Parts: sequence; C-alpha cells; structure tokens
Amino acid sequence: MTGSARIYYPRVSTAPGEEPISLDGARVRLRPLTVADFAAWQALRVRSHSWLTPWEPRRPPGSPDIIRSRSAFAARCRARDRERQLGTGYGFGIFVDIPGRRLCGEINLNGVQRGPFQSAYVGYWIDESCAGRGYVPEALVVMARFVFEDLRLHRLQVAIVPRNRPSRRVVEKIGLRCEGTAERYLEINGVWEDHLRYAITAEEWQGRRAELVEGWLVSGSGG
Repeated sequence: MTGSARIYYPRVSTAPGEEPISLDGARVRLRPLTVADFAAWQALRVRSHSWLTPWEPRRPPGSPDIIRSRSAFAARCRARDRERQLGTGYGFGIFVDIPGRRLCGEINLNGVQRGPFQSAYVGYWIDESCAGRGYVPEALVVMARFVFEDLRLHRLQVAIVPRNRPSRRVVEKIGLRCEGTAERYLEINGVWEDHLRYAITAEEWQGRRAELVEGWLVSGSGG
C-alpha cells in the first residue's frame, strides 16, 4: 500500500542446539529458563507464594503443578522454546548479581502479533526479597529495547490490577503511558479483575531512548 510502513519479520528465534538469546542491562541479565533452573525457580516460587498468588491466575483444575513437578516445569520450558522459535512469545528469567547470577523473577513477552497490529504484552514478577531495588524497571527497559530494536514491534503493553501498587510502581518509574481501565479484563486468583492498561509505542521509545538507556541500562536504578 502506498505510504504504509514496511512490516518487518525478524529472525531472532533460537533453533534447537543454538545458544539461547540473552539480554543484559546494567545489573540484570534476561535469559530463557531451562530445566537446570528448576531448583532455584522452585525455591523462589515457594518462598514468595503469598506475595505472588493474589496477582496471578489460578492453576486450572487437573493441570500439573509446575512448582512441585520438575517434569511439568520442563514441559513449560519446552513450550517457551517453541514460542520463541515461532516468534509468538519470549520468556526470560531475571538474573541479578546478588551474589553471582541469582534468579530473582521472570519477565515474559506474550501474544506477539504481526500484520497491522505489531504489538505484544509483557508480564513480570519478582521475589519479594528483591522487590523495590529497581530490578524489574531495568528488566522492562531491557525488554522494551529488545521489542523495538530487535523484534521491531510497534507497541508494547502492560496490564495491571489497579490495587497492585508494586507492579504499578514499575511502569511509573519508567514513565509508561496509562491508557485507562479495561473492566473485568483478566481472571486473577479466581476473580475477573479490572486492569489498568499501560503502553509505549515505537515512536515514544525513539523519543525517550537516550533517557531510558542511560538511566536504566548504563547507570542502573534509573540514574
């Protein structure tokens, strides 16, 4: 179509046997989880159960418990690998230097859509002991750079339950734009919850890139 933007379909997926993609910030590293991460991931999820449960969907009846089952966790890792190979989703563990490379949470890009939409949703969670240190805002900026500069999507969205103040602080720290409330948007812990919808577009990223990269990916902690 005359005057339309070129739609880009990159190859950033990882085929079997290839080294998984890894994304670095000032203090965080994002990389896909593997079965070898199960023990650390399980300990983190058990420790943070009461911190995370109010903000997550319930496990469907009859489905395997990935927190208790190594084989179910392995199946989840394989599903994430397939999504990455298809370009429909990109899941990462958040690793920080406290000490060494410690797993402290996850950030996942879901629902990647191409065509005229060129958009995706991001979700994240972190161990309660690591909250409030700026790791998740930094991870979100790392993800935004990946979304706009590697995947070349046009829009990145985050949906948050309004009373989830820690999660809202993440998007507020990096200045994502709030687009309003989606009523009864997702079923969370057995309840259809309203969500605030936040977004950033490629144009906004270009306008704020230097600020966000310097503040979060060079200096760390927002400068």
